[in-house]
Amino acid sequence: MNGTSRRLALPAAVVAVSIALGSALLLGRAGDAVSAPAAGPRTGVVVVNTNTNLAFVHSAAAGTGIVLSGSGLVLTNNHVIRGASTIRVTDPSDGRTFSARVLGYSVSRDIALLQLKNPRGLHPARLGNSSTARTGQFVTAVGNAGGTGSLSVVTGRVIGLGQAITVSDDNGGTNRLVGLIETSAPLQPGDSGGPLLANGRVIGVDAAASGTTGFGDTNEGYAIPINTALSIAHQVESSRRSSTVHIGSTAFLGVLLQQPDYPGGSEGAIVQQVLPGTAAERAGIESGDVITRVGSRLIDSADRLHNVILQVVPGKPIRIVWTDTSGFTRVATVRLAAGPPQ
Repeated sequence: MNGTSRRLALPAAVVAVSIALGSALLLGRAGDAVSAPAAGPRTGVVVVNTNTNLAFVHSAAAGTGIVLSGSGLVLTNNHVIRGASTIRVTDPSDGRTFSARVLGYSVSRDIALLQLKNPRGLHPARLGNSSTARTGQFVTAVGNAGGTGSLSVVTGRVIGLGQAITVSDDNGGTNRLVGLIETSAPLQPGDSGGPLLANGRVIGVDAAASGTTGFGDTNEGYAIPINTALSIAHQVESSRRSSTVHIGSTAFLGVLLQQPDYPGGSEGAIVQQVLPGTAAERAGIESGDVITRVGSRLIDSADRLHNVILQVVPGKPIRIVWTDTSGFTRVATVRLAAGPPQ
């Protein structure tokens, strides 16, 4: 099973949303060396918990992370930390909890790199080489299944390489992931960001599970090859921003967007709600307005606006053009604050 394409419901993170309106576009956002313990599947695996508290959007999510260094670098899925106001990482081996900030991320690859504050006592995971993965190979997946805060271990085999899937999130957005490792190890919500191991070494980052209702129906899961994940992590560490890798804080516009009734049904990004106290409110943007240009970039959809704002550096002035509900073109120059990762 090489190179097939499937469409799945995601994320593989446990998410609890108390209040959420529309499709959210909340834009505008070394430790001590320690001796390694006896190698085991849980070595270097941590629990990741996030909270979002922005105006009327309140949510919490739970996932998993992979410790890359004793200095507090942790690898996880982007969808685990997406939109988070706060991130807390717990080492189940000793119960220590650390606050974390996002160094950078790739939406298209679903990878994020975190830096823990004042890390100590961390044991890095044993990393492998995903290019050596073979169909039929025995694998182990470790994660925070069900968001319980305790690590679970499941086993299976590699049943496909070079897989492509289209995943959908809770906000109605979609993302296409390619080059994945498919496994029969049964992943569950909360396992996102955890390691897929072969011969005791990490060969993948658990990212998705299949099934018509989400997880566990068909005992199949998907992992991002560790070589791919590490290449993104190295790019983030080197502060090399690109069209697919975001570095540092994320610009925050402060609007919720409405999806058009049918593809091509809008000439821009339709504003459903404006968050109070944000750049969008200060500019005079209101519900029902249609954003058509940011800087020199033409905006023809919500996804396009999302991608363009990701390239904006917080604090720098940017020109916004939109059409109001009366059909008049409006223009404003604003400075976007830093907000949650996207």
